[in-house]
Amino acid sequence: MILDEIDRHLLAELQSEGRITNVELASRVGLTAPPCLRRVRALEEAGIIRGYHAELDPASLGFTITVFAMVSLKSQAEEALRTFEEHMGTLPEVRECHMLNGEIDFMLKIVSHDLQSFQEFLTSKLTPAPNVASVKTSLVIRTAKSQPGVPIKAR
Repeated sequence: MILDEIDRHLLAELQSEGRITNVELASRVGLTAPPCLRRVRALEEAGIIRGYHAELDPASLGFTITVFAMVSLKSQAEEALRTFEEHMGTLPEVRECHMLNGEIDFMLKIVSHDLQSFQEFLTSKLTPAPNVASVKTSLVIRTAKSQPGVPIKAR
């Protein structure tokens, strides 16, 4: 799908404010409501818009610890990688799982209620996971920037 300036403007608006009404969105991008809705649906059907979600405050829900874990595997065979990824998909504490190029095989973003519950997760679920050779962790002290999505600019 080739995106024009209006599509990019739609994406930028939706990315910054996913609950915007179609009427307001149309007004912001200079369209009437029906063609705006058609464009949004086309972007959804093309898979460019993958979904909508609410951004939650982890601490308000009792998740006071965020940890990045760097995981090295014993084997990098495709089946071993897939098995690890599938296992990470079953662990709700693992919020992100990225396969990397280099010394570390995977980078995980993990949330936990407190340090003790993280340590329990680490020793009972992560280090004994299939094919795990080593895990190095770093506790987040402060987040200076957390911006989901991608930078969208009109061409």
